[in-house]
Amino acid sequence: MREVTATGQTIEQAVQNALQQLSSTKEEVEIEVLEDGKKGFLGFGSKPAKVLVVKKKTLVEKAFDYISNIVTCLDETAQIDYDFQDKKEPSLLFTIKGDKVALIIGKRGNTLNALQFLVQTYVNRHSKQLIHVVVDAENYRLKRKESLEILAKKAAQTVLKTRKAVSLEPMPSFERKIIHHILTDMPNISTKSVGQDPYRQLVIDIKKPIKD
Repeated sequence: MREVTATGQTIEQAVQNALQQLSSTKEEVEIEVLEDGKKGFLGFGSKPAKVLVVKKKTLVEKAFDYISNIVTCLDETAQIDYDFQDKKEPSLLFTIKGDKVALIIGKRGNTLNALQFLVQTYVNRHSKQLIHVVVDAENYRLKRKESLEILAKKAAQTVLKTRKAVSLEPMPSFERKIIHHILTDMPNISTKSVGQDPYRQLVIDIKKPIKD
C-alpha cells in the first residue's frame, strides 16, 4: 500500500491515522489536505478532517523508473529486475531481458556501459553514500568477463614472447580493473592505464626491475 486516505477530528490526527496504516513517518510521505474539518456547534455540523498521504519513492524505486524510461525507448518488450544489497558497500544490480537485448547491449557492450554510467551518475547524485551500480542484460557481464580473461592472458603471452608492450582497446574503468586483477599474479607482467576517458586504455608490458 503506497497511499491512504484517512480522517480524524483534526488534520494532525488524520495524518497520524494515515501514518499508522502505512507504517511510515512524516519524513517518508507526502501529505495533501483534502478537507480541513469543522468542529460544529453543540455537536451539529461537525465534519472530520481528511488527508491523502502518499509514500515517497525510495532512491532505488526512482532509479528503477529512470532506467525504465530509457530502456523502454529502445525495447518496449524489455523487462527489468533489480536487486539492492545494503551492505558495507551498497550495490544495486539491474538485469534486463527483452526481444531487442542486442540493441541495448550494443557493440562490445558500449550501449550497456553508457546506460550503466547514466544510472550510476543518477543514483549517486541523489545519495548521501556511494552506491555501486551494475546494469546487465542477458548475462552479458559474465560473458564479457570471460572474454576479458582470455584477452588478458593472450596479450600477456604476446608481451612475454615479443618483449614489447601491448595496448588494448579503450574500455571503461571496471573492465580495466578486471584485466589488472587477472594479471596481478604474473610476476613478469605490469599493467597501467593511459589516456583520458572515454579513450583510456590498458597497456600491458614487461615488468621493469626495481633499481636500488
